[in-house]
Amino acid sequence: MGDLTVAFGLVLVIEGLLWALAPDAARQMLALAAETPQKTLRTFGWVAVVTGVSIVWLIRG
Repeated sequence: MGDLTVAFGLVLVIEGLLWALAPDAARQMLALAAETPQKTLRTFGWVAVVTGVSIVWLIRG
């Protein structure tokens, strides 16, 4: 459970840095995402999930 909490904290740090350092770029990315078809977003979401699980599996294996 501790690893999950640390991982969640790191996600918040990374996303927070985006908004803190480049809020205009973050807004542009949100606008672009709103215009992107749902199927494309879903595909990239699953790619991110598989990549993340693979990284964790390789490191924690």
